[in-house]
Amino acid sequence: MVERQDEGAGRLTGLREAIEQGRTALGIELGSTRIKACLIGPDNAPLASGSHDWENQLVDGVWTYSLDAVWSGLQDSVTALLADVERQYGVRPTTVGAIGVSAMMHGYLAFDEAGDLLVPFRTWRNTTTERAAAELTGLFGHNIPLRWSVAHLYQAILDEEAHAPQVRHLTTLAGYVHWRLTGQQVLGVGDASGVFPIDAATRDYDRRMLAQLDELVADRGPGRSVGELLPRVLPAGADAGALTEEGAALLDPTGTLRPGIPLCPPEGDAGTGMVATNSVAPRTGNVSAGTSIFAMVVLEKPLERVHEELDLVTTPAGDLVAMVHCNNGASELGAWAELFGQFAAALGQPAEPGAVFEALLRSALDGDADGGGLLAYNYLSGEPITGLEAGRPLFTRTPDSRLTLGNFARTQVYSAFGTLSLGMRVLAEEQVELDAMFAHGGLFKTEGVAQRLLAAALGAPVAVGRTAGEGGAWGIAVLAAYRASAAGAAAPGQDLGAYLGAEVFADAALDVVEPDAEDVAGFSAFLERYSAGLAIERAAVETLRTRDTTQEAAG
Repeated sequence: MVERQDEGAGRLTGLREAIEQGRTALGIELGSTRIKACLIGPDNAPLASGSHDWENQLVDGVWTYSLDAVWSGLQDSVTALLADVERQYGVRPTTVGAIGVSAMMHGYLAFDEAGDLLVPFRTWRNTTTERAAAELTGLFGHNIPLRWSVAHLYQAILDEEAHAPQVRHLTTLAGYVHWRLTGQQVLGVGDASGVFPIDAATRDYDRRMLAQLDELVADRGPGRSVGELLPRVLPAGADAGALTEEGAALLDPTGTLRPGIPLCPPEGDAGTGMVATNSVAPRTGNVSAGTSIFAMVVLEKPLERVHEELDLVTTPAGDLVAMVHCNNGASELGAWAELFGQFAAALGQPAEPGAVFEALLRSALDGDADGGGLLAYNYLSGEPITGLEAGRPLFTRTPDSRLTLGNFARTQVYSAFGTLSLGMRVLAEEQVELDAMFAHGGLFKTEGVAQRLLAAALGAPVAVGRTAGEGGAWGIAVLAAYRASAAGAAAPGQDLGAYLGAEVFADAALDVVEPDAEDVAGFSAFLERYSAGLAIERAAVETLRTRDTTQEAAG
């Protein structure tokens, strides 16, 4: 007993010294519903965290977040992290080895010559760029999804928006925060690959496509090359600047963190998900489940054809990745959990939201393999993979279906994986092979439920590690640590994949679930019903839109 106490005290002393000496890394991720800060130690294990909940708003038909909300939420997260460090280790850090910023990919943040925002931030969730995306896809011979930054820029030009000629700098949310912290207008290559297509050979914006776009908008664009509007592209480990005095004040108004801390290139949530699951090598892939849900598969070679269901992006090191991105993930499941929580409170049995969500999720294992004939769509917004420009959450059933809590919960989880499964079938048709599929995100915190049902949806083994619930904040912290390592003598010349394998995941424990034959057959039956029922979802979108329009006219 005494030896264990001595070991614990010694470890605590060692961690306190590491914090005081700055042998740590800080990762910050601005997700769809939460901003999270994560501090990791010399062994890359999480030491402390802080978070802030936030939500996007639909303003004048545009999904957005205010920049004030960005900074208040970020500061709240960092303040909470610093307090957590002090509570656990008795010391308040004044520096760290490196900082990394990650955020939702894609979207549109456009600034003028003075650095002022021209229009409210247009997030990845907006699907109003259909014409622009289609024209650019045809021009480039490369799929340009609706949510990509270049699609938003070109759509603004097509719509002759007043701000379009004034654009002088275009970036993502992670790029914006990094810019304000460091003064550097840069992007990690993974995040940049959702702004404009990346040339796999140069790991920079595709020069041919930039020239094509310049020619297309020559007489109606911003009056300069599109390439001049975009942030400089950097690979993982590159020097991306350091925290300025102004940046330090923005990050931590208390003045605890000092300027001068180096930053790694800012990345998107897809890239940090790859890092968090050690999925940066060819034939590996990962699924991230949150407000949206997406799968990333690192390719051995380019795809044979252009597929509208697939984004071609890159890892943080610049390797080619096929991305199946679905706009709608676990939000609808969360909404039902909130409703059940209200019902429990009405019965005089209130429960914490996390406990309600876990109970609902676990009940899915009691359901029939096919969900009992129930049908649900989790579409809170449009879903390009199934051709829907808007969404209407929908739950329906036939009179002979089996309405039980287990079947209801399983159907909602299946619904979260339905569109993803349709997109993954395109990769199967391209004969893309996978050695491993990893999963991460809050949905996988409840052991053995979403993981098992995802294995059924993909028909492949799914691995989850201890950091599944840490997600991108931990992933960008690891990228920050890699930046510090690359700058020092710890691993000179070591590429990202080798670094992750040797320094981060060498002793990682993984829980691997093989697909259950009965679940696979059940999900297949559900997906057949899901595909056929898309006509109902389309009718719901059209009917409720018509009704909303009529009511607005009457009002």
